[in-house]
Amino acid sequence: MPRFDDSLSLSALARLGFVELSEAAAGLRELSELSGASPAALIEGLRSADPDEALAGLIRVARRDPAAVVAVLSDEGARTRAWTVFGASPGLGRFFERRPAELVVLQEDRPALPTAQELGAEMLASVGADDGFAATADAAARVRLRVAYRRAVVRIAVWDLAAPDPVDAVAPVASALADAASAALEAALAVARAEVAGASEDARRDVALTRLAIIGMGKTGARELNYVSDVDVIYVAGTEDEERLDESKAFDIATRLARSTMQAISGIEAEPPLWEVDAALRPEGKQGALVRSLSSHVAYYDRWAKSWEFQALLKARAIAGDADLGREYLAAVQPKVWSSAAREDFVGSVQRMRERVTEHIAPEDVPYQLKLGPGGLRDIEFTVQLLQLVHGLTDPEIRTRGTLESLDALVLGGYIGRAEAALFGRDYRVLRLIEHRLQLREMQRTHLVPREEEALRVLGRATGLAETADGIRRVWEDVRREVRDLHTRLFYRPLLSAVASLPEEERTLSTDQAHDRLAAIGFRDPAGALRHIGALTTGLSRKATIQRHLMPVMVRWFADGTDPDYGLIAFRRISERLGDTPWFLRMLRDSSGAAERLTRVLSTSRYIGELMEWIPESVAWLESTEQLRPRPGRALDEEARAIQTRHETILDAMRSVRALRRRELLRTAMGAVLDVLTIDDVAAALTAITEATIQAALRAVRRDAVPAEDDALDFSVIAMGRFGGAELGFGSDADVLFVYDANGIEPQRAQQLAARMVAGLREHLTDHRLPLELDADLRPEGRNGPLVRSLDAYAEYYRRWSLSWEAQALLRARGVAGSHKLIERFTSLADGVRYPEALDVNSLREIKRIKARVEGERLPQGVDPRRHLKLGPGTLSDVEWLIQIVQLEHAHAVPALRTTSTLAALDVAVGAGFVPEEAGERLREAWRLSSRLRSAMTLLTGQTKDVLPADPRELDGVGRILGYPDRSAVAVEEEYLRVTRRARKVFETLFYG
Repeated sequence: MPRFDDSLSLSALARLGFVELSEAAAGLRELSELSGASPAALIEGLRSADPDEALAGLIRVARRDPAAVVAVLSDEGARTRAWTVFGASPGLGRFFERRPAELVVLQEDRPALPTAQELGAEMLASVGADDGFAATADAAARVRLRVAYRRAVVRIAVWDLAAPDPVDAVAPVASALADAASAALEAALAVARAEVAGASEDARRDVALTRLAIIGMGKTGARELNYVSDVDVIYVAGTEDEERLDESKAFDIATRLARSTMQAISGIEAEPPLWEVDAALRPEGKQGALVRSLSSHVAYYDRWAKSWEFQALLKARAIAGDADLGREYLAAVQPKVWSSAAREDFVGSVQRMRERVTEHIAPEDVPYQLKLGPGGLRDIEFTVQLLQLVHGLTDPEIRTRGTLESLDALVLGGYIGRAEAALFGRDYRVLRLIEHRLQLREMQRTHLVPREEEALRVLGRATGLAETADGIRRVWEDVRREVRDLHTRLFYRPLLSAVASLPEEERTLSTDQAHDRLAAIGFRDPAGALRHIGALTTGLSRKATIQRHLMPVMVRWFADGTDPDYGLIAFRRISERLGDTPWFLRMLRDSSGAAERLTRVLSTSRYIGELMEWIPESVAWLESTEQLRPRPGRALDEEARAIQTRHETILDAMRSVRALRRRELLRTAMGAVLDVLTIDDVAAALTAITEATIQAALRAVRRDAVPAEDDALDFSVIAMGRFGGAELGFGSDADVLFVYDANGIEPQRAQQLAARMVAGLREHLTDHRLPLELDADLRPEGRNGPLVRSLDAYAEYYRRWSLSWEAQALLRARGVAGSHKLIERFTSLADGVRYPEALDVNSLREIKRIKARVEGERLPQGVDPRRHLKLGPGTLSDVEWLIQIVQLEHAHAVPALRTTSTLAALDVAVGAGFVPEEAGERLREAWRLSSRLRSAMTLLTGQTKDVLPADPRELDGVGRILGYPDRSAVAVEEEYLRVTRRARKVFETLFYG
């Protein structure tokens, strides 16, 4: 009995790629015993992606049929092929384990891939086909077909795994796999004919008269198939002779033939199914007839087909059945494919198709998705197909099927550069190679790069692209990045360089093509976009060079936004101000994340775009999420104080304070649009920024307006409304009260000084670029009362004249600037008014009357009340008035209700049982949604609006800011109306009783 060769150390096994060394040594002993060969001889010439798995697979087969394994291992070439195949594909190893006799295929020394003719002949021979009919239609015929197919796959895999350059081998391997699938379908159809015909001569005659063409779609049609993939098909049927076999009977037979063909391939038999035959791309999808006539297909494509269906037909090819009928089908549908780009709904339908594709990716799988993820195969295929559809209408030379041959055709046509096409082609081959090796591994359909280290290591060795997990991970990430970049660059570079180099007589056509491309992805003014792109990329400067490299990618990102035209214009303006600064150029070149964020904020928000034009250095924040988070109020206050220290005049100081405010509002807006901040974060940030601004302004104004001898004067600013509740949104006014205490200064003098400070605050906080309105309308007597009062005057007024709405307004009073001592005294005064021991019936009735009047009188004329975010039913005012009633009635007894925050008070009211829990949740949802919508509308348009837009495009933009998917205008509107309708029902029940 052979003994393990001790000269084969464990380290030697490790060098060969074994991982489980002790198990490998034991396995080699067992295989040696089973085969009679020494361990050293067994591993001579070993080359395997996963030698541990290869050894285990060979042992399993040897235990079933030692002689078959001995025959392979005793042949040097066969032994090398066995180690390679078993190590790369445990799935094929299981095939050999089921059928050890098939190991003989590894003894074949084939220098080339099997041809389509050889594959067809072998498959037909496996079922004994004669004149289109298999010898038998039993289970054994289907098993023989499947074995023959898998034998062919082994031959293809042997050639593939032995290729000197696996990347270059991808295209011929994919073609051979497609040819094998076509041959299998032809043989399966022969089995189906025999099954449908049975023993009846008449039935056999009818089957022979039935025309059935199988049209390959997708990768099968393009001859770029994977090792394991659904084979997409369309069936076309007819009759050879209408007089001998009428069409209706032919369709019945053709349908049975199609079903039987599919069963032969993917039904349950002793030999497992090959793959799924998928006919879902047929007219009307799975709801449509499985088999149609040629005229029925044409009628459908003329009247009902969507643009994505024409894109799918780009790759259509007759692969089995009636070849003449297949050619007739292609001749009828191809002209429709190449005119589809001119369809009115082309852009929208293609975009919706892309959405459906990406929706199938689980978020956790996105970084590992070879096919559908960013930088994956779909990016390449979509780019090539879109270029073909755009230019194929007038250029028949690019009407090709396969991705790689189409790339070559596009290069020859001058639509893309040779160097770029070469990179794209190489990346496509690398991705397909990874896909092939992943599927070959278990002979299962997958498009996910593994997460486990050992699986990655095996993948790297199987592809020949790397020896380690880190190595293949780097290859994958590098290709993804390059594909993502090329995906857009190949689409746009003709707009920038090729068009400029064309002779004058050809420029009109090429400009139109460029115009159409931009329009196809969502630009409303393609001609204007072309001008901006040209302005950014023309010239020999470093700035122009970097812009030329980056612009194609950024244009694609702009197109993904709400308003790509404005985004591009704003980017041009910012670039013109920053393009020559070193950090900006470096960021554009090296930080793809920052560049993508920049396009997103500019194409989503005019509020941000307009501010960034004035604060272009803010682009630097996009490199880090942390820089998009609001700065603490203390930091803002310290910066404002430092500003005032540096500037001697109030004008200079306030100019810098206003700049500080704009900068921090911009930071907050960018964080909100990029989903760094929640609505609560935004409210807190906007409140802190407004407080810091008012505090700085008050210090500057006081220093300028109050002489040293009057320094005893106390003055404070009291925040009211949403400002007092620390619930500001973008575009919110700052509701305030002004209060002073003379502290021994002559009363009239104190009043004059206080009025001077109020005037100074209003003057120096005026910002025409980003208004900050100090709204004092909630003061006693409203607009008819004085702007500023002494504390004693407030006390006297509230004691004698205060109305219920004024007590209600005080519920949100909060001191934010000025004398802390005076703020405390005013708060104490307000507490006595806003937290009464009991709310009398008359006051309660008056509040309800005013609320009803507000709803009837304050709404702008012609506005649908349901769409008003502030005063409409179930919106902000309903929630706030209801909670304020609860506070007026119960805050005296429940101290936790003594808060200026609406939502905090709502939480307490629910906890205390004043508002039912379900009702509280509905109120909270309505308040938050209305608040988010108001801010989103300001961010989108740069203007403060309180009415939900009716324009679908604007409403879609609002939805995008709130995190809805693209084209969600209807969904936004429906959710808003549903939420506010439910909140209104709660309000009416609890407020009016």
